[in-house]
Amino acid sequence: MDVFNKFFALLTDVWKEGVSGASFTDIVIALFVFFIFLLLRSFVSRFIVKKIEIYVSKSTNNFDNSLTTSLEGPIKFFPVVFGFFFASTFLNLDGRSAIFIENLNRSLVTILIFWFIHQLIYPASLLIKSIEEILSRDLLNWILRALKVLIVILGFAATLEIWGIKIGPIIAGLGLFGVAVALGAQDLFKNLISGILVLVEKRFKVGDWIVVEGIIEGIVENIGFRSTVIRKFDKSLATIPNFQFAEKAVINQTETTNRRIDWLIGLEYKTTSEQLEKVRNNILKYIENSSDFLISTKTPHAVNLNQFSASSIDIMVRCYTQTNSYYEWLKVKDKFIIEIKKIVEDAGASFAFPSQSIYVEKFDK
Repeated sequence: MDVFNKFFALLTDVWKEGVSGASFTDIVIALFVFFIFLLLRSFVSRFIVKKIEIYVSKSTNNFDNSLTTSLEGPIKFFPVVFGFFFASTFLNLDGRSAIFIENLNRSLVTILIFWFIHQLIYPASLLIKSIEEILSRDLLNWILRALKVLIVILGFAATLEIWGIKIGPIIAGLGLFGVAVALGAQDLFKNLISGILVLVEKRFKVGDWIVVEGIIEGIVENIGFRSTVIRKFDKSLATIPNFQFAEKAVINQTETTNRRIDWLIGLEYKTTSEQLEKVRNNILKYIENSSDFLISTKTPHAVNLNQFSASSIDIMVRCYTQTNSYYEWLKVKDKFIIEIKKIVEDAGASFAFPSQSIYVEKFDK
């Protein structure tokens, strides 16, 4: 019995002494409290989010809705941070253990603060209406992503400082490493700068139909830091380095205000002057009376006898359609071609085709 009494006395003594000044009773209570907060985390976060949603439902701006969605993650993390802090108050630690718990609490609070700031960046951008008037939406997305990366880096640096890790020597080391990387990554920086220029100059945006002669034609799906993703019309996906758009002429078909028809119509040389006049005048009359074409000072139209070419007398037809849609423009051209064919046939004239006359001289022996 004496042995058992000594053992239980030792057990009681160790239980009271615990670890680093905190008894096992305190540790169990702290763990139990923290576990309770973990269980209540979902309930608390849902309650807070629900209250915020009820509040923001009274307004019609996008900022409130975006704020609710963005802060959902930090709100769920808040009970964990507070629960750990509250549980640690039950521990009477000493020495290094107390410093460790203090640093851990500071680290969790720092992460929570920087997470809140990180999530507030996008909702805050919605409040500044004039930004999108100065910057394109794609450039604004770039800036927002860069700010988020910067917040993450600052948060990481602040957390390291709490644990006594100096970031100055790390930054210096990274600077030397960055010089070495820069020498081998010139193409990366060239593409990055080209991408920024594309966005600043607003050459195109996501959803635009662009053409780069000899390179690509399609719909822009994403403008990245290094490259741009374009969906070709055969539905294949192409990734083009950004420097291509800085060094090549980019035609933005989406920004076309009015599509133009510019043709040369060749009639046979045997066409009489009366027939030429009739064809020219009837084509001009059709353009001016049709609702398919836009007649204005900014979209001038012209139907004129152009030149005597090698095998035809050419009539120049130049006009602009009302529609900006490519497929509607094709329909207008289809209809116009049939009408011109009728006009030429009604005038008794014929279209010319490339031909050559060969004269053979006969020599007497």
